[in-house]
Amino acid sequence: MDEKFATIYKTIGENLRDQRKEKNLSQQQLADLAGKIDRSKISDIENGKEDFLFSTLLKICTALDINIEQLFNS
Repeated sequence: MDEKFATIYKTIGENLRDQRKEKNLSQQQLADLAGKIDRSKISDIENGKEDFLFSTLLKICTALDINIEQLFNS
């Protein structure tokens, strides 16, 4: 991951975690709902460690039933 984008990845990860917890889902449950995503990938994204594909983020947002824009707001 490019370090100059670390703050953005961290914000997305924190917002993703908040949305997941708001829906009372475990990381594994979210991974299962999103389809073909490992629980460890969810963890890495939430912790700002994963350089993810945009399509992965879209799958996660669909599973959470949220608009992707909700993940970008600090």
